[in-house]
Amino acid sequence: MRVKKANYLVGIAGNIGVGKTTLTRNLAERLGWKAFYESVIDNPYLDNFYKDMKRWSFNLQIYFLAHRFRSQKIISESGIASIQDRTIYEDVEIFAKSLHEQGYMNQRDYQTYRELFNDMVFFLPQPDLIIYLKASIKTLLARIKTRGRDFERSISPDYLEYLNLAYERWMREAQEKFTILTVNADEVDFLKEDDKFEELVKKIRVYCP
Repeated sequence: MRVKKANYLVGIAGNIGVGKTTLTRNLAERLGWKAFYESVIDNPYLDNFYKDMKRWSFNLQIYFLAHRFRSQKIISESGIASIQDRTIYEDVEIFAKSLHEQGYMNQRDYQTYRELFNDMVFFLPQPDLIIYLKASIKTLLARIKTRGRDFERSISPDYLEYLNLAYERWMREAQEKFTILTVNADEVDFLKEDDKFEELVKKIRVYCP
């Protein structure tokens, strides 16, 4: 039997364009929890990054890491149940790692980044549940196009595919450490299928009663 508490933390994980922000907002409203969003629209590095990934990868990842750390500190100190749009673990295990593997972040910067992450994450609570939204490249590209952000127009299918593979790799490893609920976003559209959304809410309440 799970012990009920006040400060549950659910993280919404997944690739660019998969629908994390929308699901975060809708779940927060439905459950009456606090939503914490990824810094995208107000991010000062994203436009530069997509124009020159090698030059700006370290700056971008440090910005995301700092923003996510501040959010998780607020979550930890607030004592209230929260939904987080992307987890801090994705920053290091998906994005920074992929940028390093693809040659966009050099070894020195990547090592500095990982050391900073390890120092930070020690002070943060783990999520009670991670909801992993997975989708095909076709679905991701369609949703990216629909939301029409200028700085995302240059995102290549190859980059999204690399991230998808990185997510699958990380999820296999993360299952040993976290409770993960996987949702196939190719088959489910929570904006159009209220019954599927309510099913998800019920599952969350099993893990976070």
